[in-house]
Amino acid sequence: MNYSRIKSYAKVNLALNVTGKNSGLHKVESIVGFVSLHDVILIKKIKSKRHLISFDGKYSKNIYKKNTISKLFKVLEKEMLLEGHKFEIKVNKYIPSRSGLGGGSMNAANILKYLIKKNFINPSKRQLTLICKSIGSDVALGLNSTFTILKSNNQIKEFKNCKKLYVLIVKPSFGCSTKKIYKSVKKFSKPRFNKPSKKMFAFDNLKKLNNSLEAISLSKFPKLKNIKHFLEKSSNKSFVRMTGSGSAIVAYFKSKKICEDVKKKFSRKYKNCWCKVTKTI
Repeated sequence: MNYSRIKSYAKVNLALNVTGKNSGLHKVESIVGFVSLHDVILIKKIKSKRHLISFDGKYSKNIYKKNTISKLFKVLEKEMLLEGHKFEIKVNKYIPSRSGLGGGSMNAANILKYLIKKNFINPSKRQLTLICKSIGSDVALGLNSTFTILKSNNQIKEFKNCKKLYVLIVKPSFGCSTKKIYKSVKKFSKPRFNKPSKKMFAFDNLKKLNNSLEAISLSKFPKLKNIKHFLEKSSNKSFVRMTGSGSAIVAYFKSKKICEDVKKKFSRKYKNCWCKVTKTI
């Protein structure tokens, strides 16, 4: 059997609010997009007693043996959905880890979507919700890589044909611990996205919003604050926001040329930071 090839796209939080806490878990609402930056997953069914999972590429280091993909297959086995099928999975990592770009969660989401599409598994709606929650809070967002609004009650509303944005993603050499950042949340926001609409994705509306985790991460890591300030000063035709709990800072533009010009300026100033021009999909 030949490998199937899956593109696992990076996720960006265009806006994010922490609205409360429930049973130890934070309640989050977010306006979400996906960009053309992606990991490449090769998958095929094999005759084996166990699943074979491997990672390659620049960002494959320090991925634990227990990862989002191994968690996915453990849950599928527990739910008795695989019927003895075993798979070999090879992941080429192009999305930086510990960046807030959802690389690991999106890997699991896209493999889950593939298994359903190819009829290897047929989970009920209840099982699908359970599977996603068992792996990570944002896995459900990756089942359809499109513009999405996550409401504070965990319901998801998807939107198609939203206007595309050019995106500059920058990341320093360090990452942010999601657990530590959320642990530092002391104030909650009132829900603002419970009546989702396509208008929320308008550039001028997005500029007015924020990521309520950003102030925490920027206070813990002064370099992130400097990076954000530099990007904001580089162009007044963009808005700049951290994605997730960081450490990636993302600048959004209507113009590809301006986006690329800012990348050149940034690369000259911050030679040791990873940066990438991409586009929402």
